[in-house]
Amino acid sequence: QVQLVESGGGLVQAGGSLRLSCAASGRTFSNIDMGWFRQAPGKEREFVAAISRGGGRTYYGDSVKGRLTIVRDNAKNTVYLQMNSLKPEDTAVYYCAAQTDYYSTLQREGEYEYWGQGTQVTVSS
Repeated sequence: QVQLVESGGGLVQAGGSLRLSCAASGRTFSNIDMGWFRQAPGKEREFVAAISRGGGRTYYGDSVKGRLTIVRDNAKNTVYLQMNSLKPEDTAVYYCAAQTDYYSTLQREGEYEYWGQGTQVTVSS
């Protein structure tokens, strides 16, 4: 089992920045691939970003490329999502997710075995 706890959400004006954190426990963090997804009201959950267990591979959804950055600190068992140049359409609940399958694409919701409770991000115009 992997437990995930997100933090860092909140209200920000358009053009501003936020940094989300996700602390993991329960398994060796360097054996886990990590991802961020988001879900806006009335919409399906959307892939945002992912990072491989060693940090060597990162992936981003098309709508966030160039604005959001995923990094991980394996010494702190934590993954971060740095969000810059935020837009009102970034408003959503952001979920941290973890998966252990070595052959995962890291970009599909169904590949992730463990999920955090979510943190709300609201971007005002």
